[in-house]
Amino acid sequence: MKKLLFLTAAAALSIQSYADPATDAADIVDENPLSVQVETPRKQVAVWPAFFAVGDVPATPDLIGLRITIPWSTKQESVTGFDFGLWARTLYFEGVALNLFRNDVKDELTGVQIGIYNSAAQADALGLQVGLWNEAGTMNGIQAGLVNSVGAMGGLQIGIINRAEELYGFQIGAVNVIRDAEMRFCPLINIGF
Repeated sequence: MKKLLFLTAAAALSIQSYADPATDAADIVDENPLSVQVETPRKQVAVWPAFFAVGDVPATPDLIGLRITIPWSTKQESVTGFDFGLWARTLYFEGVALNLFRNDVKDELTGVQIGIYNSAAQADALGLQVGLWNEAGTMNGIQAGLVNSVGAMGGLQIGIINRAEELYGFQIGAVNVIRDAEMRFCPLINIGF
């Protein structure tokens, strides 16, 4: 049974599927001679069971599935699924990112980032960041690391140094700073309303 499962997984990983370059309007036939047909190309999507991104190759706007980034990857606009490797960057991310050195999302993060340096610095983040250094523009969820920094947050920060411009939640750590609070600094536990 284990051999069958292994062979099935290996076969699935070897298959590459691309989105059909045909247009959405190609299947629609309108019999009105005065109507105008507009052909809108489909968005290019890579739906592979496993996608190996080596450096800046290949450039794919959207990726669904598993992205393996050795040593880095920066050319996928949107990733949905699992991201595993050393260094990854994307505009939009939904899923679990486990990269050793850096996870970087530029616009919108929904999910989990685990690594040494996790960044959604100019992004809206919903989920969990776990690492040595975590930063987000807007975060709803949990940041756990040595240093946590966020613009506006609803949730929990756990670390040695926690910093937030605005916080609706809790900070647990040695240095806790909420810049817009009446009590801006409080060691051990700080609460933002």
